[in-house]
Amino acid sequence: MAETVFKRKLYNEILEWKKNRSDKYALLIKGARRVGKSTIAEEFAKNEFRSYILIDFAHTSKAILELFDDTYNLDFFFLQLQQLTGVRLYEKESVIIFDEVQLLPKARQAIKYLVADGRYKYIETGSLLSIRKNTKDILIPSEEHKISMYPMDFEEFLWAVGDEITADTIKLLLKSKKSAGNAMHRNLMRMFRLYMLIGGMPQAVEAYLEHNNLQVVDEVKREIVDLYEEDFTKIDGTGLAGDIYDAIPASLSGNASRYVLSNAREGTRLEQVRELIPDILSSYTVNIAYHANNPGVGMSLEKDAGRYKLFTSDVGLFITLAFKDKKYTENIIYNKLLSDKLEANLGYIYENVVAQMLVARGNNLFYYTMESDTSNHLYEIDFLLSKGDKINPIEVKSGNYRGHKSLDMFCDKYSSRIRDQYVVHTKDYKWENGIHYLPVYMIPFL
Repeated sequence: MAETVFKRKLYNEILEWKKNRSDKYALLIKGARRVGKSTIAEEFAKNEFRSYILIDFAHTSKAILELFDDTYNLDFFFLQLQQLTGVRLYEKESVIIFDEVQLLPKARQAIKYLVADGRYKYIETGSLLSIRKNTKDILIPSEEHKISMYPMDFEEFLWAVGDEITADTIKLLLKSKKSAGNAMHRNLMRMFRLYMLIGGMPQAVEAYLEHNNLQVVDEVKREIVDLYEEDFTKIDGTGLAGDIYDAIPASLSGNASRYVLSNAREGTRLEQVRELIPDILSSYTVNIAYHANNPGVGMSLEKDAGRYKLFTSDVGLFITLAFKDKKYTENIIYNKLLSDKLEANLGYIYENVVAQMLVARGNNLFYYTMESDTSNHLYEIDFLLSKGDKINPIEVKSGNYRGHKSLDMFCDKYSSRIRDQYVVHTKDYKWENGIHYLPVYMIPFL
């Protein structure tokens, strides 16, 4: 069965590349495995070019792979490529797609000369692009325009399930700063909880649409998690990278002020993990929030590289990962989430989905902790966003929260730096005492 092609916002970014950059740059689409890179690249090629050739370096002939051993004579290179694929290329009207380009580094290196030749356009897709074995002994081309692809966000999920109304409704409510009212709010939260359960991986969404069965969806997500864990062995043969990924839910559930290394493996040293983190991030399976030592507009300059929290890049995979030691039939999390009976101690799921949505909107993630003057209690702001010359603190709550002491303490201390204050929760919108109380479904549109 052909893979379903979903409407993705990234399409417009690719269109901008074709119109304004493709004469001087190849397009490199970076993202996790199974996030839809290949699908959108081929769909774009079908729609926007007269012809295209797709070379999947994970599944192509030896003859095509051997073409990249010698790209000195490009006339002969293109002649052979057309002969081997049976596709005619047209100057200025055809595109060549290098799919999973990390698997053949010398093909990526050839991009410099192919772009300079100018006859055709080039799109590359890849994950794990920066790990050493994928960059060893090659010159990384500067002729690449890089864009990142993430799992489907909430709006894209709504489009996928045939809902063209809900996103516009939420945008209007947010713009006018109005509450939805009990009945509408319940419906919006029910739809958002469904998104949390399924997540934004296209295969999981496709399984839901085809079977309307969350057990089938969970099986698809488990296959994706298994695939990611196999990929982590390419990063680190000791298995530590995979252990770090597996332990993300445990680390968040403990409400610790940083990622707890012992959750991944006892005796793990910070130095070991410090070397792995860049490669883990290059897989796009993980989002990272750094501790901001000095909360302000220049947080990247003063972040604490050794103090961070990790989140999975997809909330649907997070839920599967958190409960993967149980069979689906024992996994009551699905029923609890659907019926809005999630216990307070599972609120870290909301923290993960907020992180995912903020990253999808182009934000770098930072958080902040500070000690109480009167006790050993640690106050924590879940996320800090730069906005102009100010910052917006965000505190994430789930269930029936009673207060937001951390937010109050932070805003008292840094009042001159604050623009807007947000409490993200599962209740309806309200504005009170200078704080925006946002239902979690509004975050994708913030």
